[in-house]
Amino acid sequence: MLNPSWLKTFVTLIDTGHFTKTAEKLFMTQPGVSQHIKKLEQVCGHPLIERHNKSFVITEAGKTVYDYAKQLESQQQQMLNSLSQDDPYSGQVSISCSGSLALLLYPHLLNLQCKYPELISLLEAAPHHKILADVISGNVDLGIVANEPSDPRIDSQQFGSEPLCLMLPREQASKKLDQTALKEIGLIRHPDAEHYLSLYFSRCGEEELAAININQLPSKGYINQLSQILLPVAQGHGFTILPKSALEAFPLKEQIAVYQPESEVIETLYLLTKRHRQIPARFETITQAMRQQLN
Repeated sequence: MLNPSWLKTFVTLIDTGHFTKTAEKLFMTQPGVSQHIKKLEQVCGHPLIERHNKSFVITEAGKTVYDYAKQLESQQQQMLNSLSQDDPYSGQVSISCSGSLALLLYPHLLNLQCKYPELISLLEAAPHHKILADVISGNVDLGIVANEPSDPRIDSQQFGSEPLCLMLPREQASKKLDQTALKEIGLIRHPDAEHYLSLYFSRCGEEELAAININQLPSKGYINQLSQILLPVAQGHGFTILPKSALEAFPLKEQIAVYQPESEVIETLYLLTKRHRQIPARFETITQAMRQQLN
């Protein structure tokens, strides 16, 4: 039987990609991490990682062991959750949503946890496609997306709404924007940029913007950390589109101009769960807390 501690160390190593970070996360020494990996490889009879100086890559055998360990972890968590699934104020709930929503919702979920310490929210910021995949696979309990999915493996319900804003450097503020102007300014891309661009241009009520091919917009940068996306915009390096809540949380908002389109663009949000999944009472507690904040 494989030692659960070795498996946990191995999974953490693959997830962090770094021996030192693994040691810090598990409150171990780095030699202790290496020893766990060595023992696990000996029991499995195959190398699980290939070491290259200070870095490593996972082997095919390692991928198999990683998937097995994650499955065990998921099964164990499901078992633990099932023990208190009817308690509305106890248990874990994993949630996946956009980065801007995570910034908006997390403080309120923490407040809820202060009130009910046994009710624990696990919140992940992720792009649209990963949210769908994780709900379908069962890796997350609840997902929040802007497009209602048609996948038969998912149940969805309208959950709230949030304005989308085209944000550009203050000195680039303009009464009207067209394809030429946006190409000159350039786009700051992020994981949800294409989704937001398509939605905004199609609903803003301006033919000039609706006709833009978003793939032809030159990139002036890319960042996947929400708190940093507006920084290059504030410094004059490009424009981007994000929910309004992202601007409200940005410390240099006075350096950002928000374009005023003919029609305000409102993003409708949908709450996702895996179809046919039993919904514990604690899900409803978390859902109501998020719904109140969004509305």
